[in-house]
Amino acid sequence: MIDWSAIPRPDFLRGDRRVAYRDPAGHYHDGVFRVFHSRVIRVTPDRYDWRVAVTESRNLVDWTEPRVITPRGSADEYGSPGNVIRYNGRWLICLQVYSLDHEPSGRSPRIATMASDDLIHWRDPEIMLVEGPDVPVASMDRMIDAYLFQDKDDDRKWWCFYKDKGRADRPGIAPDGRKRPLRGVVGTAYTYDFRTWRYHGFFRAWENVCVLVDGDEYVLLHSPRNGIGVKRSQDLAHWQPQGVWTLGQADWPWAQGRLSAAHVLDLRDRPEVGKYVMFFHGSTRAGVAENEPFGESSLGLAWSDDLVHWSWPS
Repeated sequence: MIDWSAIPRPDFLRGDRRVAYRDPAGHYHDGVFRVFHSRVIRVTPDRYDWRVAVTESRNLVDWTEPRVITPRGSADEYGSPGNVIRYNGRWLICLQVYSLDHEPSGRSPRIATMASDDLIHWRDPEIMLVEGPDVPVASMDRMIDAYLFQDKDDDRKWWCFYKDKGRADRPGIAPDGRKRPLRGVVGTAYTYDFRTWRYHGFFRAWENVCVLVDGDEYVLLHSPRNGIGVKRSQDLAHWQPQGVWTLGQADWPWAQGRLSAAHVLDLRDRPEVGKYVMFFHGSTRAGVAENEPFGESSLGLAWSDDLVHWSWPS
């Protein structure tokens, strides 16, 4: 059983001037919490090295030293793991890849999956062609912050939501017929086999999306300028805003620059946990002022019984 009163502090992985921990993607299996995340190391005052790493815990108190899971010694960079799913007998994690191979004129990111049999050893990334099989990787829009989830009404259908910059020369059309705006856009695509994707459209929301099912509704968490934005929908097209959570940010110097990137696990059916568990990152004011994507960021956690009221260590 998790002893919630034994968790000493909400920030369980603390960043500093040299290293930042961002974009948590929580996972729970066989009694082990794994939090995959972006590990960002400051190499020079204006250069940062991005990798995806994982830290593990059985009690939410003691955490292992982060271990990098993306290819070492590669010129590519990796970040923003979205979540881990089970599909066709193996684990899949989604993430973003910065590579000159995708777009020679610059390191424009693409979203990808990596597969594993044991949650420890991961295969090389495979780019998701979420704009359709006829759009080559080099022609795809800039995209980050992928998240994978199963359709609540059709368990054969899998969705990918991602932050999509959009381009004026290829705007795309949403289900309601409007052209894609250039800011605050979540792109959507679906697949039945994780090989062929069909682009579906877009809606207005911000980065680091997480999608849960609550009754007959989808609950979307995303990251506005500050805090954790919440929206609800029954059909993935019409989203109703439900406010913004900032948790204990007012009392947390490590998160007062920006609190963001929430990922929630629904573990209410696990007797040893019995709650929703949220992971998020917080950045310092100084870190955000200097470089927001670095932010001197730390990982934090909170928990809830009802997906509305949240608790954290005092």
